[in-house]
Amino acid sequence: MTLTRRLLEMIRFSHTLFALPFALLSAALAWSREPFRWLDLVGILLCMVFARSAAMAFNRLADRRIDALNPRTASRHLPAGTLSITAVVLFTLLCSLAFVASTLLFLVRPEPNYWPLILSGSVLLFTYLYSFTKRFTALAHFWLGASLMLAPLSAWIAIRGMSDLVAPLLIGGAVFFWVAGFDILYACQDVDFDRQAELHSIPAQLGVRASLWVAFACHALMLGLLVALYLATPELSLVFLAGLIAVGLLLAYEHWLVRPDDLTRVNRAFFQVNAVVSVGLFVLVLVQLAVR
Repeated sequence: MTLTRRLLEMIRFSHTLFALPFALLSAALAWSREPFRWLDLVGILLCMVFARSAAMAFNRLADRRIDALNPRTASRHLPAGTLSITAVVLFTLLCSLAFVASTLLFLVRPEPNYWPLILSGSVLLFTYLYSFTKRFTALAHFWLGASLMLAPLSAWIAIRGMSDLVAPLLIGGAVFFWVAGFDILYACQDVDFDRQAELHSIPAQLGVRASLWVAFACHALMLGLLVALYLATPELSLVFLAGLIAVGLLLAYEHWLVRPDDLTRVNRAFFQVNAVVSVGLFVLVLVQLAVR
């Protein structure tokens, strides 16, 4: 197994699929009001990939000792010794530098946009800090949601600057509650370990049954914000609204899969259903814009 393959497995590169469609969704709405530029698309893709890779690698470094104690995560690359700390540190630094360098693409335009470069350091710092939140607050799930919320907001700012932020804030808010909800579901697997290790999470604080209701409320708020997006965005019409019914059914299926007395299907709910939700919403917006 090559070093590159191990690094990509460590950061679960394929899970970039969760946040990327929301960034592209936001960008598609921004391009409906601005001229499309290929360099902007390339810049958004590179920034997304490098920022997420840096954040995930940093998370693995920060949590390596905790992961070694948890039976569910003990086989991860750093606890298992299949990757060295030095290699992961270098990977984190390279991805961080590549993320900042990628923001320079937004300067190559008739009117350079400096906001991505100005905000790049703050974005990295905010995503890095998530790795420590579980040590002091049960609201760590919402910090993760806020970290992924930056994806659609940043994509919009990269294209349009700081103008007309209502749409990206609504998309970002939907991502915030969507991610927090499914992260709470995922954390139910570790409720016993978190209590034993004195780590903070909503399942450890409230128990599994109550946590499932909190996750359900988060996803209800997500749907509400997407309806608000429909009402606030002239580019969206009944095609988008009808598609939200399918999203609601998928989220209901996700919550049906995970039950207080049966957490064996958490991974299916986490990885499969959420990937369909994110990609489906992006495709839905593309269809809406094409029909319009």
